[in-house]
Amino acid sequence: MDTEAVRSFVRAAEFGQLQQAADELGVTQQAVSKRIAALERELEVRLFTRTARGVELTLDGQAFLPHARSIVAGVDRAVTAVRPGSRALRIDVLGLRSAQAVVLHDYWRSHPETDLDVVTLKVNDPHVAAAAVQAGDIDASFRTVIDPATLPRDVQMIHAFDSPLELLVGPRHPLASARTLTPPQLRKLRIWVPGIVPRSEWAEFYDQLATAFDLRIDATGPNFGNEVLLDALADSADVATLVGARDRYIWPTNYDLRRIPIVNPTLAYPLSLMFPRTNPHPGLRAIINHFASLTPLPETAWLPSWATTPRRSAVQRLPDARRAAAGGTPLTL
Repeated sequence: MDTEAVRSFVRAAEFGQLQQAADELGVTQQAVSKRIAALERELEVRLFTRTARGVELTLDGQAFLPHARSIVAGVDRAVTAVRPGSRALRIDVLGLRSAQAVVLHDYWRSHPETDLDVVTLKVNDPHVAAAAVQAGDIDASFRTVIDPATLPRDVQMIHAFDSPLELLVGPRHPLASARTLTPPQLRKLRIWVPGIVPRSEWAEFYDQLATAFDLRIDATGPNFGNEVLLDALADSADVATLVGARDRYIWPTNYDLRRIPIVNPTLAYPLSLMFPRTNPHPGLRAIINHFASLTPLPETAWLPSWATTPRRSAVQRLPDARRAAAGGTPLTL
């Protein structure tokens, strides 16, 4: 069924005149008349009778009108649900306890009027997330395609912020009482990071980290979730793991787990944001600007090879989102 024909029928029924309906819809009276005639042929009933003053609903038209109004309202809601700027800003994060989600939550607490939809794509390959951005399934994704040349041409990736790493251990671990640690102190430790997926950005990150500091990264076993990992740490005297300083973890108080910052140098995981190169969601601008307010890394910090390019301010070169949305200006940083 042609939804624009249904819309024309509803407007003609409300105004009682085809010309007024045409004026509101921005088409000719002839176009409205043809749409309604086609709808009548499809339904095999007469919807209107013509009068000296315009048109009046037939009994069949009166019966169809409330359903037609529901169809038009449903179409309008569907369009609103997917049109950037008129629906919630949909951002993909790695997990709802990740640093990405925490930063978004902090932003939202300061700007509760923001219509934000935080989602988690169940994918490990960042190229799949890039394709979701390209298709418009999401407005942005906190994923990193290590080789930017492999990004779709209409998807842009910028540096968002860096997440310093901490060592997480149980109370019986030999390093449990340390206030800070340096990378050389992590050598020969069993750093358990289960479920590292090949071709994921974090697989490359841990490969480079282990090579740079001669660390023992143990990726054996499937990832059964944070709860299982925390259980293992609480019971072990030799197992440790790495977590982001902004990552949110919750465990029973009797676990007495310890988060220990790593310094000299600080080890950091770089986080990127992918979004459409043209006509990005207007709500992205303020969130990207928010990244500039986050605490920067200390001067002595280690980052993987793909993150060694100089950081540029998101505030300085971010164009006005309304201008970008209206004229297709790339949201280039």
